[in-house]
Amino acid sequence: MATAETVEMGPPHPPKEESIKAFNEIEVDLKKKIQHLRHETAKHEPQYFYAVRNLTNEQLTNFSADDLKEVRIATSAYGLHLFGKVLLPESDPSHSFPESPHDAYFHFRAFIPGDAETASLHCIHMKQIDKADGDKVFKAIFSQSEPLEWFDE
Repeated sequence: MATAETVEMGPPHPPKEESIKAFNEIEVDLKKKIQHLRHETAKHEPQYFYAVRNLTNEQLTNFSADDLKEVRIATSAYGLHLFGKVLLPESDPSHSFPESPHDAYFHFRAFIPGDAETASLHCIHMKQIDKADGDKVFKAIFSQSEPLEWFDE
């Protein structure tokens, strides 16, 4: 199994043609998954999606390949691991360009097997931070300045 310790990630960069192709292949699954995760976490840990609590499901999933802002690629013996940072365009009602530092992003991980041409969604990043005082922070929405790093879930 590929882990951060066994696979070296390439540097962050804007998406190229192959990354955009992979994104397009998983876009429907991404939209279903992010909606499902928000619904499921709303029951016990609404903090995961607190940053976009004002968005409807339609607004939450109103992203496309144009909103894929950054990718990192890791190569393993099994294939390519694509990590992506996606802007939620409805998080900035003014649709400013360049994006506002307050805009909301989510991170995903996809896998492209070495012998296949189709990408599959592995997961959307759901981060739990255990603070020194015993408190926990739950995040599925990230800012522009937060780096795209290896994650397993």
